[in-house]
Amino acid sequence: MNIRIGQGFDVHAFAEHRKLMLGGVEIPYHLGLAGHSDADVLIHAVCDALLGAACLGDIGHHFPDTDPSLEGVDSTILLHKVHLAIQDLGYEIGNIDATVIAQKPKLASYINPMRERLAQVLDLAVGEINIKATTTEKLGFTGRGEGIAAQAVVLLQLTTA
Repeated sequence: MNIRIGQGFDVHAFAEHRKLMLGGVEIPYHLGLAGHSDADVLIHAVCDALLGAACLGDIGHHFPDTDPSLEGVDSTILLHKVHLAIQDLGYEIGNIDATVIAQKPKLASYINPMRERLAQVLDLAVGEINIKATTTEKLGFTGRGEGIAAQAVVLLQLTTA
């Protein structure tokens, strides 16, 4: 069986008057993330990991921030399209491991809802998705509360010859 690993990383700055979306879940917070889409940094990292594992480039290539039709788009729609693209190549997702890096807000109570939402979008069992949240101990841009970063690693398995 052909197995491929992909890694993704994304960063978005905080912005006023925006919802904070992480993993397809709205997180109550006084700031959201700046971006052309809904700026779901976790989903963007997962998309890049999936695209990378399948050698399909990156999220900016497939969904450029110059495309007016993508303004404010729900990132779960982008994730679904990426999933269809890797399925078209004969791959299925083995597992996803992701980390959200944010000083605030505290995310522990939202980890399971994020796992459930990603599992729903990707037609996976919740047990195939792991999400962690960490701080940077007040160091760097995330530690200063300027934004959120996320990274993800995925395993793809070739299911067709």
